[in-house]
Amino acid sequence: MIIMKDTDEKRDTDIIFSKSIKAGKRIYYLDVKKNRKEGRENRPPCRNTEKENETMATYFSEPSRTFGEYLLVPGYSSAACIPAAVSLKTPLVKYKKGQEECPLSMNIPMVSAIMQSVSNDTMAIALAKEGGVSFVYGSQSVEDEAAMIARVKSYKKGFITSDSNVRPDATLADILELKQRTGHSTVAVTDDGTAHGKLLGIIGSRDYRVSRMSPDVPVTEFMTPFEHIVTAPADTTLKKANDIIWDNKLNALPLIDENQHLQYIVFRKDYDSHKENVNELLDKNKSYVVGAGINTRDYETRVPALVEAGADVLCIDSSEGFSEWQARTLKWIRERYGNTVKVGAGNVVDRDGFRFLAEAGADFVKIGIGGGSICITRETKGIGRGQATATIEVAAARDEYFKETGIYVPICSDGGIVHDYHITLALAMGADFVMLGRYFSRFDESPTNKLKINGQFVKEYWGEGSNRARNWQRYDLGGAQKLSFEEGVDSYVPYAGALKDGVSVTLAKVRSTMCNCGALSIPELQEKARLTVVSSTSIVEGGAHDVMLKNKASSVSE
Repeated sequence: MIIMKDTDEKRDTDIIFSKSIKAGKRIYYLDVKKNRKEGRENRPPCRNTEKENETMATYFSEPSRTFGEYLLVPGYSSAACIPAAVSLKTPLVKYKKGQEECPLSMNIPMVSAIMQSVSNDTMAIALAKEGGVSFVYGSQSVEDEAAMIARVKSYKKGFITSDSNVRPDATLADILELKQRTGHSTVAVTDDGTAHGKLLGIIGSRDYRVSRMSPDVPVTEFMTPFEHIVTAPADTTLKKANDIIWDNKLNALPLIDENQHLQYIVFRKDYDSHKENVNELLDKNKSYVVGAGINTRDYETRVPALVEAGADVLCIDSSEGFSEWQARTLKWIRERYGNTVKVGAGNVVDRDGFRFLAEAGADFVKIGIGGGSICITRETKGIGRGQATATIEVAAARDEYFKETGIYVPICSDGGIVHDYHITLALAMGADFVMLGRYFSRFDESPTNKLKINGQFVKEYWGEGSNRARNWQRYDLGGAQKLSFEEGVDSYVPYAGALKDGVSVTLAKVRSTMCNCGALSIPELQEKARLTVVSSTSIVEGGAHDVMLKNKASSVSE
C-alpha cells in the first residue's frame, strides 16, 4: 500500500474516497483511515443522490496533482538492493494473478505512444530489442499499418533493410544530405533508389572527401562498383555472414537475391550489439513483439488485417475512453476472437472509467487526459485530471477489481512524464507501465526528420490532434468525420541520439531509485513506496541552486 504524507491536510491518505456535504454541494476528499473506520463508500457517485429533484455538480476537494508535486521518501536498503538485481518485468495484459502466468509481459515498463511522429516499424524493432513494446500508429491506411506490423514480425535480427539508398544519377550533395538526415554513412546505390532495387554499388565514408570533391560529382564516379563488392546470398545465416565480414575485413556485407536485388545489409558494428540485447522481447516464434493502434470507427476492417499481419496486442487510441464507442469496439472483438486477441483501451482518469473498460473486456487500461507535452485538450476543452491523481485513483480501482474478480488488469500511465524520475513515481503510484511520446520521439529510431534549428539538432514532434496529423478518429464523439478544432500542437524536441543509449540511462535511474526504496521489483516498489507532496520551494531546492553553473548537465527527458 502506498502511504502518502499530505503536508497540507496533516493526514495519511491512500486515495479511497469518502464524502461530506458542504454548502449544498457534494465534496469528496481522501481519508483512508476515516473512510475505513466509518465504512463509507469507496467512490463518488455520478451525481448527488441526497435530493432527488436537485441536480448538483460533483466536486473533488483534493487538488488535481502532477508527478512533479511528489517525491519518494527513501526506505531501508539492504546489501541485496543493488541496481543489477532489480527486475523491471511487468504484465502487459490481464490475467488471473496468483493462479497463472501473464500471457504477455514486458521486460521493461515502457511502451511508445500511438503517434505518427513516434511509433513506426523502426521504433517497434528498436524498443522490442530493449524489452518494451511499440504501438504502431493507426492514423494511416489499414494496408500501411498492417505492412508496418508485418515488417516487424518478419525482421531478421542482424539483417538490416537499408534506409539509405540512391539512384545512380545521384550526386555527392545527395549523399551528404542523406547522411545528415539518417545519420548513416553506408549508402546503397540501386537502379531505382529503393532498398530492394538492383544493387549497382556501395558508398562508404572513405569513398569521398568533401574538401576535395565538388558536390555535383555523380556517385558513379566514387562508389565501389558491384563487381568489386563482396556479397552473399539472401538466405545466408547471421553466423555465416559475420564469418564473411571478419574473414574479408569488411564493414558491411550486402545480401542479394538471384537477380542481384539487394535484400539486407549485415554490419560489422552490429556483431557485439546483438549479444547485448539481453532484455529483447520475443514471441514464441522468436519474432519481436509489436503492438498496433486501432480506432472506434473502422475496427471491423482494421482489426482483422492487423491480426493477420501478426500484431501481438492492440490498443484503442482515443483521447477519452469512458464511452459507448469503446465498449462497442471491445464487444465486437470479443465476439469474433474471444480472448485470443489482446486489446487495451482508454484513456480514463478515475475509478468509474477504469471499471467501465475492465468490465467491457479491456486487457489493459490507459490513464491520462491532457497531460502530454503536445496535448492541449485541457486548454481547449477544460477536461482532464492531473496525471498523478488520476494514476493513484485508477490504481486503487484496479486493486479493488482484482480483489472482487481475481483478474488483474494492468494499467498504463500515459502522459505527464517530464523527467525520468516521473517514471519511477508512476510505477510507485501503481502503474504497471508507462506510455511515452515525446521521450521516444527524440531518438534516431522515430520516423521524423532530424533538423538543425538555431545550431541545435532537433526532431519534429506533433500531436495526433494537431492539424498536421488530423487524426479525427482519436477525438471522435460521433457525428461529422473531421477534426473540428485542434487538440494538439506541432513542435520540435531536442535530438537525443540512439534509443538504446537513452533508455539505458533512464532505466539506470529507475533501478537506482527503486534500490533507495528497498525494492527489487515493481510490485515491491508499489508495496514499500512512501510519497510526499512537495512545496514549490522544495522543488527549487531539489535542483542546482545558489551557484553559477559551468555547463548545464543534460537531462535525458528534457
